[in-house]
Amino acid sequence: MDVLEVAAMHGLGVVQYADNLPLHHLEESELDALADVAREKGIALELGTQSFDTTEVRRYIDIGKRIGAGILRVALDAPDAKRPVSDLAADLQDLLPALKATGLRLAIENHFNFPSRRIVELLDHVDDEQVGVCLDVANSICAGEWPMETVEILAPYTINLHLKDYVIEPDPYGVGFSIHGTPLGTGRTDIDAVLDAIDRRDMSVIYEHWLQWPGSFAEAKEAERDWTEQSARRLKAAIR
Repeated sequence: MDVLEVAAMHGLGVVQYADNLPLHHLEESELDALADVAREKGIALELGTQSFDTTEVRRYIDIGKRIGAGILRVALDAPDAKRPVSDLAADLQDLLPALKATGLRLAIENHFNFPSRRIVELLDHVDDEQVGVCLDVANSICAGEWPMETVEILAPYTINLHLKDYVIEPDPYGVGFSIHGTPLGTGRTDIDAVLDAIDRRDMSVIYEHWLQWPGSFAEAKEAERDWTEQSARRLKAAIR
């Protein structure tokens, strides 16, 4: 409920609950209350889960139907990357009737250990408009891709966008470097280029951040408040 309040305060129209706030832990009455408050505030709901498990995805399809979600995001991880694409595609095709019956579109997120071209191969196997990409602009650095390379590969399949910003900083002792998050518009993400590269008709843009742990929950909450306020302004300016 607090997340809905923050979204409403900043005039944002969509909230995507993913594995950091797993909705399957809520009772049905709590899900109904969440959906009711979202409708009152004019906020659309989306949901997501981590790793591809058909039992879990079916559970989230049911939750999506209950709360009236339009997008179910699934992040494919290291265990999924070890499975043959044909096996993943067969599992996805088995889920298509349930997805279509509830009006949910499944958005596969490019994650750390699943290269973008393999996602394209998977989508070509499935070959159905009910399944597309949740494009994250920074995740695939871990998979050896620079962000605009990832955008170029996945843009034609994108039905959901995770927009975050990041910086690359040298180690203070000169031994390598680190990549970490920063408020939107203050790092290396070329926001305008990303938005220009995708067809944003009938899709949502989700603001996300990689906030480093500042040492306490109180400090984290304060930092998230500041980052979200700054980033929401930058995002709304970009998508006008």
